Amino acid sequence: MKKILFAVAAMAIFASCSKNNDNIEPDYNENNLATLSVEFDNIVGERTLVLNNTASPYTNAAGEKFTISKVQYFISNIKVSKADGTTYTVNQDSSYFLINGADKATRFATVKVPEGDYTKLTFTVGVDSLRSTMDISKRTGVLDPSGSMEDGMYWGWNSGYIFFKMEGNSDVISNDTNGDPTGKKQFKYHIGGFGGYSAPTINNIKTVTVDLTTGGIARVRKDRESNIHMLVDLVKVFNGTNSFSIAAHPSVMFGDFSTSIAGNFAGMFKHDHTEN
Repeated sequence: MKKILFAVAAMAIFASCSKNNDNIEPDYNENNLATLSVEFDNIVGERTLVLNNTASPYTNAAGEKFTISKVQYFISNIKVSKADGTTYTVNQDSSYFLINGADKATRFATVKVPEGDYTKLTFTVGVDSLRSTMDISKRTGVLDPSGSMEDGMYWGWNSGYIFFKMEGNSDVISNDTNGDPTGKKQFKYHIGGFGGYSAPTINNIKTVTVDLTTGGIARVRKDRESNIHMLVDLVKVFNGTNSFSIAAHPSVMFGDFSTSIAGNFAGMFKHDHTEN
């Protein structure tokens, strides 16, 4: 009998340890949370982003000079993790943000999380398939299709969000149908695609995980606000894992090459420091 009781106790301890190792989120009082902000600071290489900076254009790895006239992207599904592996996922209804390079006030994604010391930050670039297919009444704020269409971040013809948009100009763009027939030398990258409603399509939803230990962990407390300062290097759109030239791909929207550009998203984000 003692052997049986010992075995049962051992199994209980093992199950408890397994639960902890699975990093299951503990229960939190949603009314007892503290403020955490994530700042997305747009740069181009070593320089601060300046829109329409024709006097001092940027240069990509292909040696092409370019300017940026517009950049916008969705950040969503924010999650933070502690050193012991426990995580907290921000309430999804409060976890969608549209970062607009022309409006510095939008660079902060401010959320509520439990007090604690967080060593890792995870977020999505884009809008997840579940929210993309919800009834419009469930898509409010920056996800309101009417509002997003005003910002140019929703394809009405495709009923889907544009996750990342960057537009600008470069003299390397031809004036024919392979470039910009208007002669404005404009490039356009409108990247979206959540996998499709009823049949598989392009899926450009990307999850980014950032280690905060080098630049400073987020020590979230109720009596002060912690801010995770991220640098977003837009030249990595061209110079990332899937490097390409503007001349070869001046306009990319809902096509196969969009997956190559989306593959560069993770490399754009770098943790600079944390203010506690």
